[in-house]
Amino acid sequence: MGSFESLDSDIIFNVLSRIPTKNLVESKLVSKGWQKTITDHSFVAMQLKRRESVSGFLLQQRYEWCSQDIETINYIPVKWGAAAQLQKKVFDFLPQDVVLLTASNGLVCCRSCFPCNQPCLFVCNPVNKQWVKLDWSETSKEDSISIAFDPCQDFSANSSNFKLVRVYEMETEDEELYFAFGIYSSKTMMWKLSEEICRCNSQLHKKKGIYIGGFLHWLTQQYEILSFNVENELAWLIPAPVPAMGFDNAPQVCIGESNGKLHYVMISEELGLQVWILEDYFEFKWSVKLSKSLEEMEQEQAGVLINLQGKMKLLGPGVDPLAFKDGVLLLRVSNRFYLYDIEISRLEPVCEVSEFGTYTAFTPIVLPYTISFAPLP
Repeated sequence: MGSFESLDSDIIFNVLSRIPTKNLVESKLVSKGWQKTITDHSFVAMQLKRRESVSGFLLQQRYEWCSQDIETINYIPVKWGAAAQLQKKVFDFLPQDVVLLTASNGLVCCRSCFPCNQPCLFVCNPVNKQWVKLDWSETSKEDSISIAFDPCQDFSANSSNFKLVRVYEMETEDEELYFAFGIYSSKTMMWKLSEEICRCNSQLHKKKGIYIGGFLHWLTQQYEILSFNVENELAWLIPAPVPAMGFDNAPQVCIGESNGKLHYVMISEELGLQVWILEDYFEFKWSVKLSKSLEEMEQEQAGVLINLQGKMKLLGPGVDPLAFKDGVLLLRVSNRFYLYDIEISRLEPVCEVSEFGTYTAFTPIVLPYTISFAPLP
């Protein structure tokens, strides 16, 4: 039998092009020929145009009222039917410890851990271990910086072009709140302040931005969604599909993306788990993807929730939906983390909080991550 090396290169290209990107990472080790094909410019360009499902979730614990950052970053792979092995050295290729800020189509933006003498920003790809370092003159631990990268449009000349958008939470002399936007372009390698502002009587919640089809989205504390068109630099507020009023206890909410559309995930004692899809950006039209009471969830997942005196209650600090991508929800129930597939109602235990190595009572930074070979200069 001939070896893999003896196969025609076009055949190898065709075979490898059908393999999901997350499996190609290990496939590079099969032979030098495979590695050459997988790292070839044309092959990378082809892979970037394919829609890939979520590979896992990056998670980092944080202190709320402390100037010091927690350095440990955990990676939770999306695996079903087998215990997920936490990975803790995903960002060891960077020259310093970092804090997660945002991720988009394989690229991750992070900042220096505090305390730091000369803090900076990094945009990197953990798969090919490439990174660029950016100056960060206006340093703030509370910065909300998000990355916009479309692999179908922003890849050329063997390099990925991206933009960073920094949201400024501002206040007028009359104490009215509004958002302003700073934009960094990898093409110009410069920051600029957009002329666009968006008036809002609320601050950002969970800080992370979700990039979908040219738009960045942030959840506010009033459950509105701040939306920003990166190309045209236009911003507006999208009302939540469910009013925030009328709940005995504040619902837990996150936003995410699936099939190229914005999703709104909410868990409350009154309505249970609800997942909504934004069908129209301008008419603010939402449709229900999933609606399931806590009683129904308890019947499906016995032992995760608890029934006390006939009324469903949540364990410990409750259920917190941390991140959502491609139909997969990462949620915390008390001190345990789970993956939940909303399409088939499958709940998979991941680990205890103690396994992360550090623990705080505050909501951790969680970023959905999709593996790609997007190169950086």
